[in-house]
Amino acid sequence: MKLGDGVEQAIHSVAMLSGLSQGGVLSAAALAEFHGVSTSYLLKHLQALSGAGILDTVPGPKGGYRLAKMPKDISLLDIVLAVEGPAPAFRCAEIRQRGPNPLPQRYFTKPCQISAAMQKAERAYRTELARISIADVLSELSAADDGGIAARGCAFLETHERKTAR
Repeated sequence: MKLGDGVEQAIHSVAMLSGLSQGGVLSAAALAEFHGVSTSYLLKHLQALSGAGILDTVPGPKGGYRLAKMPKDISLLDIVLAVEGPAPAFRCAEIRQRGPNPLPQRYFTKPCQISAAMQKAERAYRTELARISIADVLSELSAADDGGIAARGCAFLETHERKTAR
């Protein structure tokens, strides 16, 4: 399974936005700068996160993005589904029913074993991503950080955070 680069960018952006102060926002350009990615590509994913209710969008020249929910209420699955969409990673096209000498329909009353196995793996993958919140990720990061990661993020927010009314 391969997820697009947008998933990584979206998760990191949500994590970064969790560090904002009350009423603070970050522009898409600032988030893109911090992560060294394309603003236009990131913007597409920020809009998807906003459409999914994960981010709030504040319009205007002093606007930007902020979390619409608490970090504990945003799962990795929420972010993946916002960016990648709800369709499963594996989509069975029933190719076993194609080709020469097709078998009668009675052989195809249940999903094939391959499709069943892939659906089981998809459920496990989604269950695990649903279990992990942004707060969990940040907690683990904090426990492993010697202070350098936090200092970098705080310094960036100090310079780029925009204050707005909530």
